[in-house]
Amino acid sequence: MTPTVRNLRLTRDAVLPDAQAHAAEAAFAQALAKADAPTKTDQKPTDAKADEDKLLKLRPEFAAAGGDVGGYNAFWLDPGGHLMRVNGQYRTSLLTTPDGQIPKRKDGGGAGAFRRNGLGSFDNPENRSLGERCIIGFGRNAGPPMLPNGFYNNNYEIIQTPRYVAIDVEMVHDVRVIRLDSQHRTDGIRPWMGDSIGHYEGDTLVVETTNIPQAQNFFGSWKNLKVTEWFTRVSPTRIDYRFQVEDPDTWDKPWGGEYDFAPLTGIVYEYACHEGNYALPGMLAGARHAEAAAKAKTGAE
Repeated sequence: MTPTVRNLRLTRDAVLPDAQAHAAEAAFAQALAKADAPTKTDQKPTDAKADEDKLLKLRPEFAAAGGDVGGYNAFWLDPGGHLMRVNGQYRTSLLTTPDGQIPKRKDGGGAGAFRRNGLGSFDNPENRSLGERCIIGFGRNAGPPMLPNGFYNNNYEIIQTPRYVAIDVEMVHDVRVIRLDSQHRTDGIRPWMGDSIGHYEGDTLVVETTNIPQAQNFFGSWKNLKVTEWFTRVSPTRIDYRFQVEDPDTWDKPWGGEYDFAPLTGIVYEYACHEGNYALPGMLAGARHAEAAAKAKTGAE
């Protein structure tokens, strides 16, 4: 339930008291259950809208999932039902900035987007978003930094060898390879998920990533972006994950966030992404049809 960026309409505090956190979890569970329930034949549209508004107040990003034609409703979402606890505290955002927000850019612009939103040109497939084309999962599950998308399939499998750490990302079946005790590449190539170099400081795996491709920019930063991550086993059932991003051309100082991983029982199955496979030809064909219709109309006039 804990969003990456703090929902300031609900609270400005970084930590929620236990009682307030439990109340928020209960309210979310009730709103989600109503949104997930089969529509009754005598249900009024205003009743459904009221239930949806309660859900969106707690999780406004759900509007993006179901807002367009063909969008997802609550049936398709598996968002979890608990707020994130870190060091025994209920957090209101994964970001640990003072206000839980993305810092302002040095150029005075807004925070910017960390991905193409898929609303660009339909001229060719490469103008569409990476997630829409099933190249990289939407959101930042693969990272770096690794952030849950808030909807579903936020699982990882971490494999360790003497020379590498590999992270299998369920969304969207990416494998991120971290080279241990090595050097960053200098050939100018920017692989998907960047160039990650790791080393151990005691029980903590420290990973530094550079050479991130422009298409995977993080809130507008990519060319000189450096992401540092810390993975620390804090108990048999938790791994503390911290990250810091820095780009002297974009922000005045480094900033970051923190949350915990919990072990998954079972295996991570392949996430078979078909949305772009089926939808992309239809969208491009629709754009060509619209262009032809506009051209024919102009010629007739």
